[in-house]
Amino acid sequence: MKTEPLSDKIPDSPDAGGTALVHDWLTGMRGGEKCLKVLCELLPRADLFTLLHLEGTVDPVIESHAPRSSFLQAFPGVGRYYRYLLPLFPLAAEGFDLQAYPLIVSISHCAAKGVIPGPGSRHICYCLTPMRYVWDQYPFYFGKGGRTAAPRGLTRLVAHYLRMWDVAASNRVDEFVAISRFVAERIRKYYRREAQVIYPPVEWSQYEVAPSPAKDFYLVVSANAPYKRLDIVLEASRDLDRHVKIVGHAPAGAAAKSKRGGLGNVEWLGWRSDAEIRELYANCRALLFPGTEDFGLVPVEVQASGRPIIAYGRGGVLESVRGISVQEARGTDRNSWDRGCSGIFFQEPTAKALAEAIACFESVEDRFDSPGIREWARRFDRPVFEKQWKDLLGSR
Repeated sequence: MKTEPLSDKIPDSPDAGGTALVHDWLTGMRGGEKCLKVLCELLPRADLFTLLHLEGTVDPVIESHAPRSSFLQAFPGVGRYYRYLLPLFPLAAEGFDLQAYPLIVSISHCAAKGVIPGPGSRHICYCLTPMRYVWDQYPFYFGKGGRTAAPRGLTRLVAHYLRMWDVAASNRVDEFVAISRFVAERIRKYYRREAQVIYPPVEWSQYEVAPSPAKDFYLVVSANAPYKRLDIVLEASRDLDRHVKIVGHAPAGAAAKSKRGGLGNVEWLGWRSDAEIRELYANCRALLFPGTEDFGLVPVEVQASGRPIIAYGRGGVLESVRGISVQEARGTDRNSWDRGCSGIFFQEPTAKALAEAIACFESVEDRFDSPGIREWARRFDRPVFEKQWKDLLGSR
């Protein structure tokens, strides 16, 4: 799909001071990078800044903006361990010289919003989430059983420093834009700021409903992060003996451990190409989505393929999926079923609740209407995103 760049009244010429795009780090194409790609096309002459750039890991559109990196880029082999440099991220973000840019657009889930703008600049932050590591997801990363091996006292001290910096950095933003109402509420809670909502874009036309019935497997597409709750998927699939395909890399030794633990029905696929993922979307029975997400771009892509979602009913997924609870699904007869329904929500983040939701889904599976699900996803199509950003950046 061809994107029309913004009009000349948007200062995206480097010679005129122009526009600065700021992103946390560029190490792969996930949801935030997909948003960045569209903004790069809307602002084709903007300068792009990022804490770290692993060349060749993002879309050519982003690469064409010749990302400018922070001092972290000079660390040998930094791509293997950059997440452990979290305490240095504020310093890296503040090190960019953006004084000459009248417009700054940061796409941030961590430190990008903390750049220091010039006195006459307009700084818009597209907030993917407040810094999850030190706010609502702190227990998953630094609490007991978290993924860091650092001493607890040290992690508490670092988290305290980062919380103070994060709140201070939020004051450098003139306008917050959130990816969901769920994120907007957290911005209000942690930063005491209001935010309008612009949902992330999906290339709706690239997805299609499969011509044949769904195949006998459930799908998970997820990075291996604690809050993604892959643990309850593994436990539920063992209890139910259902075939589950996971797009994402298994933790070290997890595949062998799964087989020894009676999880031979779980297939770890690693990362796949976009075309392969689209095929998996179109052919799965349903997507399993067990974590609390800020929005839920993968569920929208799956719905654009006409397939339903089984999700934990909390977070942005309540906005991206037109779902009903397990109790509602059980209590609705066939004649009263809403053909626009696109998913089933379970209410507790446990393997038992997920297993019950899967069993419930299978009892009503034939009621889901693939064309209706796909049409629901159209409200998140890329042209909607583009228009909202054009209206925002063209104002004032």
